[in-house]
Amino acid sequence: MTANSLLQFVLFLGFLLLVSKPLGEYMGRVLDQERTFLDPVAGPLERGIYRLAGIAPDERMDWKQYAGALLAFSALGLLFLFGLQLAQHRLPLNPQRQPAVPWGVALNTAVSFVTNTNWQAYAGESTLSHLTQMLGLTVQNFLSAAKGIAVLAALARGIRRRKATFLGNFWVDLTRITLYILLPLATLFALFLLSQGVVQTLGPNPVAHFLTPVAGADGKPVLDQVIAVGPVASQEAIKILGTNGGGFFNANSAHPFENPTALASLAQALGILLIPAGLCHAFGRMVRDRRQGWAILSAMAVIFVLALGVLHVAEQKGNPAFRSLPVAQAAVSTPGLEQSGGNMEGKEVRFGIAGTTLFATASTATSTGAVNGMHDSFTPLGGMVPILLMDLGEVVFGGVGSGLYTMLIFAIIAVFIAGLMVGRTPEYLGKKIEAFETKMASLVILIPAASVLVCTALAVTLPSAVASLSNPGAHGFSQALYAFSSASNNNGSAFAGLNANTTFYNLATGVAMLLGRFGTILPVLAVAGSLARKKRTPPGAGTLPTHTPLFVALLVAVVLLVGALTFIPALALGPIAEHLSLL
Repeated sequence: MTANSLLQFVLFLGFLLLVSKPLGEYMGRVLDQERTFLDPVAGPLERGIYRLAGIAPDERMDWKQYAGALLAFSALGLLFLFGLQLAQHRLPLNPQRQPAVPWGVALNTAVSFVTNTNWQAYAGESTLSHLTQMLGLTVQNFLSAAKGIAVLAALARGIRRRKATFLGNFWVDLTRITLYILLPLATLFALFLLSQGVVQTLGPNPVAHFLTPVAGADGKPVLDQVIAVGPVASQEAIKILGTNGGGFFNANSAHPFENPTALASLAQALGILLIPAGLCHAFGRMVRDRRQGWAILSAMAVIFVLALGVLHVAEQKGNPAFRSLPVAQAAVSTPGLEQSGGNMEGKEVRFGIAGTTLFATASTATSTGAVNGMHDSFTPLGGMVPILLMDLGEVVFGGVGSGLYTMLIFAIIAVFIAGLMVGRTPEYLGKKIEAFETKMASLVILIPAASVLVCTALAVTLPSAVASLSNPGAHGFSQALYAFSSASNNNGSAFAGLNANTTFYNLATGVAMLLGRFGTILPVLAVAGSLARKKRTPPGAGTLPTHTPLFVALLVAVVLLVGALTFIPALALGPIAEHLSLL
């Protein structure tokens, strides 16, 4: 690891921990419906939305009502986005006259953005109109992120309350999260991105005329080039902050119009982790024990640093197959001859290995899926890290809300295991963890895992699916495993060598995305409802403290152990086998 890389990583993590605390305190106030400094501006808008939508803000919901409202709202969003894509050729704000999106891609995209996955089996700049990008994708970027935070808020209330049946009001949570958290942050971040050169326009694509004609693929001279532009900065901001990941351009954050400078790239990586890290502090505030938030944040940070270290070292060492070739892979710091060395295939020179590995770790440790380099070009062990981070359940910071509530499910499993060791009923924050909570926690872990493994097995068995793989060997298996790890865990990134725009992948990834999102939300809300009904048990001599370094170590071990037991055989067939074949 070079000195430049180490300095970037230390400053990045230090700044993240520094700003996450005040942001978390603010978000905790919003989720507890306390007064904030934005009330004079956002308060009238909030009350206006309630009147316009007929929402009774004082109405309380139990977990089933909360889940029903969330599912109904998601279904309406899915239908609206699906219809918008099919009708975009008849609607305004389509300066490039994009045709209707084919139904398979439209359905997959609608599922993708409603579930906060943002998987893209299309090139945005050549498929979608400006209206679809803004009214469809950008709006869902806000709403899908808000739903994840709302579920976390419901779980925190379930843990905090005693002998209660109500978890809050979904419509109030959705409105307040969007108005007081996501919209202000996205506005500020969009202005920063504009200052860095990210484009923002509703006009037609400009045309660049060549001074010297070049030969096209058909042999005919090409005299000009159409440069795709659009309302990019506004979508980019919430794409990053909401851990969404769906880019305006096909190249995502590797495109200079989405990510023009090294500072913009570093800020985007920070933006990916900002809200998930802050929510740990918000959780501690909501359960009236800030040490719990620090414990969860510490566990996430430990796994993040481990993953970043492995990925960076793997890429910095370079490709083993190049060692016998005249290819320089060593870092050089001589003035005038500087180079980062390592495996630079698929990476932007302006970001280097440090900037690319940091971004890749942040985007796959969360459910963002944005990329500033091609993960398909990573070394085998380097490519294994994003796959494993996703397969751990997107709990290493994870998606906004979804990462933390899934990590809390792992915390329940950790105290259950600890309870088995000492022979007493496990407890978490004063609530006894019994058979129902354990079953629901098991579903949260097993549903995405089963989706990944079953769909990957189909992808390497069915002839129509095998045809999508660009490599018939271990790397091809990795492409399929990555795709369904991404879809089932609502990440959205992919290995670039996979042709995902087929009937099989559009339907299979769509099902995987729905299972990964709602197959975990429903058990989490069921756990929240069950815990809310329980009384609080005072801590005793046999109670396991859940704010100590010992518990942090136990939680990290449980997350890694569950991931290893579930996915090591699949990883052995893909990236591990590919790595061994290069030696």
